[in-house]
Amino acid sequence: MSNPRTQEKVEIGLQRLPGEVVLPPQPKGLVVFAHGSGSSRLSPRNLYVAEVLHASGLGTLLFDLLTDAEAADRANVFDIPLLAGRVGEALAALGERADLARLPTGLFGASTGAAAALVAAAHRPARVAAVVSRGGRPDMAGESLPAVRAPTLLIVGGDDHTVLQLNRQALQQLRCEKRLEIVPGATHLFEEPGTLEQVAQLAADWFGTHLARAGSRA
Repeated sequence: MSNPRTQEKVEIGLQRLPGEVVLPPQPKGLVVFAHGSGSSRLSPRNLYVAEVLHASGLGTLLFDLLTDAEAADRANVFDIPLLAGRVGEALAALGERADLARLPTGLFGASTGAAAALVAAAHRPARVAAVVSRGGRPDMAGESLPAVRAPTLLIVGGDDHTVLQLNRQALQQLRCEKRLEIVPGATHLFEEPGTLEQVAQLAADWFGTHLARAGSRA
């Protein structure tokens, strides 16, 4: 029988953005998700990745980066400083919890959420121990890229040609430990059979390695 996980509804920041923290027994770290444009904390792809992370002993926080009213304005979906600020609010909220502040923390971003995660990591080098981008737009993090200190993994579909090129360019600007993983035959949403499973395992391995390393230094 699998060990029970704890699930807790939370509200993040001044906007009281809804989210959920899920913790396996004796979590080795915590991963905050930053979803992409047109998505939410209920993204089935992110929920799947979260399940794999739980199975590998990591906790997760999935939350909405925008209110419903904000999300109705498409400009907000691409407002990276706004989104990065919300990720920062989530990190601050976790830091105020004695039970969660002690956990090494990573960020998992998809699409524009990846840019927000990287900007947040650049602003909080002591708080973020690892970053993973799924089909992300790290190029939109702009001048924050060279300031990122957290080990960063960029995962892109081999058939997502434009985004792949943008990730290659962003990789050159990163000055941290970094890697680009290309999933063969995958398009932007990793809808092809077996491709999302590869993403989840790559993320679990990256976070498992780097959050454990951060935990050993704590």
